[in-house]
Amino acid sequence: MSDTSTKQRTQTKLKTARPKLHKVILINDDYTPREFVVKVLESVFRLGEPQAESIMMTAHQKGAAVIAVYTKEIAETKAEEAIELSQQFGFPLMVTTEPEE
Repeated sequence: MSDTSTKQRTQTKLKTARPKLHKVILINDDYTPREFVVKVLESVFRLGEPQAESIMMTAHQKGAAVIAVYTKEIAETKAEEAIELSQQFGFPLMVTTEPEE
């Protein structure tokens, strides 16, 4: 008979947590032209024209609208990019982020 011993091995599986998501929110204002808002949504958030118009109208009617949901870093970057673009053209477009519930 051989002198082999059996040892039980345990493996630890690490679960990576999903990153928390953040909403990018368009805030309505009375100064930024609707057409410009649509162009910003199309260029920064890569939305099609019908979807961009729908989001713009929701913000216009309700005061705010969720544009998209991303990880925190991407959401903040997209919001900053939209704000910078509007400032370049002299508009006070406001885009903010908040954690998704």
